[in-house]
Amino acid sequence: MAESTYEMVQEYYGKVLGGSDDLKTDACCSMDSMPAHVRAIIGELEPAIVEKFYGCGSPIPAALEGCTVLDLGCGTGRDVYVCSKLVGPTGEVIGLDMTDEQIGEARKHEATQMARFGFEQSNVRFVQGYMEDLAQAGISDNSVDVVISNCVINLSPNKEQVLREIVRVLKPGGELYFSDVFADRRLPVALQDDPVLMGECLAGALYLEDFRRILADCGIRDYRETTRRRLSIDDAAVAEKLGDATFCSITVRAFKVESLEDRCEDFGQTVRYRGTIPHEPCGFTLDDHHHFAKGKYVSVCGNTAAMLQETRFAPHFEIRGDRSSHYGLFHCHEVASVQGNDDGASCCC
Repeated sequence: MAESTYEMVQEYYGKVLGGSDDLKTDACCSMDSMPAHVRAIIGELEPAIVEKFYGCGSPIPAALEGCTVLDLGCGTGRDVYVCSKLVGPTGEVIGLDMTDEQIGEARKHEATQMARFGFEQSNVRFVQGYMEDLAQAGISDNSVDVVISNCVINLSPNKEQVLREIVRVLKPGGELYFSDVFADRRLPVALQDDPVLMGECLAGALYLEDFRRILADCGIRDYRETTRRRLSIDDAAVAEKLGDATFCSITVRAFKVESLEDRCEDFGQTVRYRGTIPHEPCGFTLDDHHHFAKGKYVSVCGNTAAMLQETRFAPHFEIRGDRSSHYGLFHCHEVASVQGNDDGASCCC
């Protein structure tokens, strides 16, 4: 099963697709949905890198300077090169892909892009390999600050192994930040025999609740969504095969932080954003229900405090309080009302 899946994916992305316009869904996000500074960097890339890149989101998190970033399923390297500029000359970006044609295209432009960014030495490295076995690709335990991926994990025949490998290579406090296609139900296994449905990131889409369970089994008990977009499937033949199932492109962030709990608990903690993250001078968005305006103290649950205090974001936040006093579950709607959020958005998932 695994070998046939690999072969289908390599054939589809290496030979069938000529560019993102050949896809049968709107999974590939437009430039308009990306932050301005990311769009600007993409404007510096060789056209071939962008034209043959197949992603469903913009999984480029903030505060990457000096970080080691691993891009799983890097394709032609668009996100690798974006991160290359953001991590700067003291950081490193590793791009991993299993497809000859894609990684060959990525490597072809390395010297040009480094010169364009003004780097005397390259800070990128492209590795051909499988995300289910990062050790074989030379990625050691606790060696990566941030793992990103853009619409690729769904293509794996063993997603649980991929997530376990990600947790293994992340440093304590490290982050998984990725965009992928998720389904609203468990899909028939037989759909995975269809090369088009697999290549279009539909047949292998995880049921979101199963993703949550796998992540918890790997030791990550809380994750956050940053964006969600329902996919439109315009091809009638593809839509008929999928029936009533619906699909969303979701960007997810999850931290390798041991103190995270499976519920949002109230310890009376507050946080204040200092306004010091590059490209985020006025406020920082952690997820789809946490935006921290510069200088404003905000009540948060213990998990949110840990995500800001025990990760690379720590220098950018002032955290008041600890876990010495417990007040039960965090009452999300009440706090949102006190803080003046008229939309009723809850604090935590």
